[in-house]
Amino acid sequence: MKQGLLQGWLVWLLALGLVLALPGSPWRGARPEPFPWHALLPALLAVLTLLAGTLSAACLLGPRLCRNPTLAIWEAPPELFWGGLLLALWPSRWGPPGLAGWLLAFLLAALPAELRWLTQTLPPEEPFPSAWGTAAVHRARTLTVLRIAPHWLAARLPLWLTATLVLERILAVPGLGSDWMTRLSQRDRPGLAAWILVFALLWTLTQRGARSEP
Repeated sequence: MKQGLLQGWLVWLLALGLVLALPGSPWRGARPEPFPWHALLPALLAVLTLLAGTLSAACLLGPRLCRNPTLAIWEAPPELFWGGLLLALWPSRWGPPGLAGWLLAFLLAALPAELRWLTQTLPPEEPFPSAWGTAAVHRARTLTVLRIAPHWLAARLPLWLTATLVLERILAVPGLGSDWMTRLSQRDRPGLAAWILVFALLWTLTQRGARSEP
């Protein structure tokens, strides 16, 4: 096991130990709610759509995308704005927005920030590889994006989870972010331990791209 993976797992085990050392529930006989299994598929769809959109745009447009003024305008409103706009424009005959509305609002809120985050990490393309032609630029850019992607995913996935809390509260959708915070507020040690282990597993999987580094 590489030193980086070992150090990372030491941090995850420390977090797991802190969770298991929490005192009991602060509320009288509070019992954790059932896990929202119905939210797993929409959350997976949201992550896959965000991955496909962000990585494709980064490969096509490169580092100049982070300096695009349109992206800055899109990025400016907070998640609260997109949730409120969705409620205002959602046709009443369709019923509550539900998970479909949550997915749409999440993508509108998260995509511009992730595009900026990823494209800012790309190296400049002038004078090289631009001097070698378009094909060389696209190849170098694609290889760089694929190299950065695991680290980007590992860094941003926990942030996406907590950021969805705003949209879940606005749209009254029980999702993964709400489940995480509910178990934290109720000090559900087994539930929080499961969450920590899932985070650790996802982090380990996203480090596969870094194992070949010297």
